Amino acid sequence: MHVRARSVGLLCLLLAACAEPPAPAPVPVEPVHPKARPADLVPPPPSAASVALSGYYAGVQKSLLAQGLLRTDGGGPDTPWDDRILADNFLRIAFRDEYRRGAEGFTAGETPTTMRRWQKPVRVGLIFGPSVPAADRALERARIGSYLARLQTLTGHSIALADHEVNFNIFIVNEDERRAMGPVIAQAAPNLSPAEVAAVQNLPKETYCLVYATTDRTGAYSSAFALIREEHPTLLSLACLHEEISQGLGLQNDSPQARPSIFNDDEEFALLTDMDQQMLGMLYDPRLSPGMTEEQARPIVQVLAAERIGGGA
Repeated sequence: MHVRARSVGLLCLLLAACAEPPAPAPVPVEPVHPKARPADLVPPPPSAASVALSGYYAGVQKSLLAQGLLRTDGGGPDTPWDDRILADNFLRIAFRDEYRRGAEGFTAGETPTTMRRWQKPVRVGLIFGPSVPAADRALERARIGSYLARLQTLTGHSIALADHEVNFNIFIVNEDERRAMGPVIAQAAPNLSPAEVAAVQNLPKETYCLVYATTDRTGAYSSAFALIREEHPTLLSLACLHEEISQGLGLQNDSPQARPSIFNDDEEFALLTDMDQQMLGMLYDPRLSPGMTEEQARPIVQVLAAERIGGGA
């Protein structure tokens, strides 16, 4: 889903409410541009809360798979779509926010918004908590780098991992580390209020992952950060990475009408679908621009969808 007011957005996956575990003792999180971590450094033991979350998310993934959800096939004969469906879903996802920001924080309520995307190159930095072993860090860098290369091909926009001049940070941390990283969150998203920073620190377990993005006055993104839980099993982690990075590029909403798509809270698809790939390409087409309204973009979007699909799925 997507939450935004003024220049800040929040996108995340949610299910339902739960009681919060007690806050653990502070655990240091590496800075936004960390130095290489020695390969032989043993990660600290996780807290009971983190261990419990690992079991919880393993159960969530198992349950979703048993229901035929978290699909990785990109869509098939059971999910037909054409250029009209593509255009309609693009307008729903790129020109609406699922949440609105008010005095009490973010509340549910889909609202129209202007189109947002990056104009400058996207430079992605990975920030790991001490809980992530060196071997897992190397694996994450490889798979995230591969996904970013795919997104660059789909959008035609420069997107890559970087160690310098980073404007899109991805934090991979466990429960203990996230609860201790208030100053790091405030640094990565200075437009968040103290209460909103605290909300990120105190996420309920049903919030799988999130991404905040900041825009400039033109509607172009200037910075973003995503948060991925270290406790996730492999497929759930990949699902978070696929959705949060893509939403952080400008496909900002979720809709129950979007199918086949990861931009839908029903968890049917874990990874980017064929239709999602087309929407990413449309988002960065030069005939569209940040700040456009849905009304301004609609006739262009219909042309783009017809060009890509030719009237058939």
